[in-house]
Formats: sequence, structure tokens, C-alpha cells
Amino acid sequence: MREPTFLVLTALAAGPQHGYAVIEDVARMTDGRVRLRAGTLYAALDRLRGEGLLEVDREEIVQSRLRRYYRLTGLGEKRLAAETSRLRTQATLAENRLRARHQPGTAFS
Repeated sequence: MREPTFLVLTALAAGPQHGYAVIEDVARMTDGRVRLRAGTLYAALDRLRGEGLLEVDREEIVQSRLRRYYRLTGLGEKRLAAETSRLRTQATLAENRLRARHQPGTAFS
């Protein structure tokens, strides 16, 4: 799973949000390191809907514009949990290798 997809799903794990709120949430979660562009986000939202990972929660009109809120589906929650577990495993592997690198008598010393 690519990082932007992971971050969009993570943002929606907190509850339904509209597109601009997802952009802001991702920027906040990453301390500004990741800034999703609107076109990129909406293409991702459409793709994730097509994959059954999220769905439209509700729609409303705000200042004469349609605001669509998205939420994770059960499948989206499972996919996010699986990716979180995979990333945790990879991070643990890297930490262990880095620790071993500084221990005498290891292949990494």
C-alpha cells in the first residue's frame, strides 16, 4: 500500500470526513511532510470506493457546493489493520538490525 493511501485510510479511521478535511488531517498527522493535492485525493477516494475500502457517509450543500463525507467500510478497516501490522513488523525488523549492528560479535558490527 502506498503511503498516501495508508494516510487517507488512517484519516478516515477517526470517523467520516469530507475531502478537504482529509487533506488537512493528513498534513496534521505528518507534521506537514505530506500535502495531498485535491486532484490526487479525489482520484484516490474514487479508487478506494471502487475497491470497497470506503463509502460515502453523507452529502451536504455548503456555500452552493456539494460536500461529500467518506467513511471506512469493514473491508477498509481490515485492510488498514493489515497494513499497520505489516509496517509494524518491518519497523521492528529494522530496529533489531540497527541494534544488532552496534553489538560486538554480530554480523552487523
